[in-house]
Amino acid sequence: MTDLERILVLWHELESAAADFVLATVVAVEGPSYRKPGALMLLTADGRRAGTISGGCLEAQVASRAWWLTAEGPCIQHYSTAEDDGDRPFGSGCGGVVHLLLERRATAQPFLAALDGAFSERSALAVATVLEGPLLGRRAFAGTVLTRSAHSSMSDGAQGPAAEELQTLADRSQRSQTSMESKMEMDGRPVKAWSSYRPARPGLAIFGAGDDALPLARLAKELGWFVTLADGRSHLVKPERFPAADALSMLSIADLPVQPGVKPIQEFARIQPGDAVVVMSHSFEQDSKILASLLQLQAPPAYIGVLGPQRRTRELLAEAGRLLSLPEAEISTQVDRWMGCLHAPTGLDLGAESPETIALSILAEIQKERSIATALPLRDVRGAALAAMP
Repeated sequence: MTDLERILVLWHELESAAADFVLATVVAVEGPSYRKPGALMLLTADGRRAGTISGGCLEAQVASRAWWLTAEGPCIQHYSTAEDDGDRPFGSGCGGVVHLLLERRATAQPFLAALDGAFSERSALAVATVLEGPLLGRRAFAGTVLTRSAHSSMSDGAQGPAAEELQTLADRSQRSQTSMESKMEMDGRPVKAWSSYRPARPGLAIFGAGDDALPLARLAKELGWFVTLADGRSHLVKPERFPAADALSMLSIADLPVQPGVKPIQEFARIQPGDAVVVMSHSFEQDSKILASLLQLQAPPAYIGVLGPQRRTRELLAEAGRLLSLPEAEISTQVDRWMGCLHAPTGLDLGAESPETIALSILAEIQKERSIATALPLRDVRGAALAAMP
């Protein structure tokens, strides 16, 4: 379970009891920091907390002061991970400065409601927040799906130009899919605002419910991904085998590849744009039909991985071409094109041998592709960056 999931679980409990809480949000960092802007921590009156805003060095310190600091309303506080009497890092050893927005339920509730709706609906969300002045903590939201309570919280007489400007910032962040700082006009003077873009919850569709799919589903769920499984074998597609899965589906292999009038394959596994798919049923018939169905989609998944050696994948693709009624003379060329679009074999070279380590290598490659990262050791990446500095 991720930080956000823990926060939402605790928030639902507090909401059902109409209990107050303090929400801490990282809105900026200076220097090195374990958590980045957007990280959250929820604090209860009885001492419980969910989420993290540092590597463990600031949480207790923030919790000890958060309630009296927010007694009169939201505030911005700055916390350093360097000791007061020297340069030695405090706690985590980061040595940076973390800027936190601390607030109570009155201003945080619409924000958490928006996060909850976006998480449930697997929707991207941009949140613009006022960081200065009398409207500190007020927000506006932009996203493809919003709950009823997730509309602009610029209330208390703040409608008009200020609300419109904050909404514009949220809309701009949503369109550019980036977080950004800005200045907005309020009461005749500029105040700081910040918009945080939160991408949609990632999804992983696993086609195949064999034993090696168990750790893949479990680890993906630990990462907070929306996990679905689909297979044509009813004795394998059972909730007790995959308690971590968000959805299980029985594939009708006779209906694959998908024909007009038949339920699209992405609906079987609730695949959304940007999701990842791994084909691993170990059945040649199933895998070839699944690939044929996926490859004919107008908007295929962002990542399609196929378990097994390339030789087998090429044979699967050749059969997929026949299922799609391609001329035999064109199949070899089409297979080459398809191979360039697939991750086959799926996964990174981690020396994986067990189902668990193979699952790790698959998820590592998917994360690399989602983040457009190098997958190089951080030591090498940071070292190259330092060497390039003037």
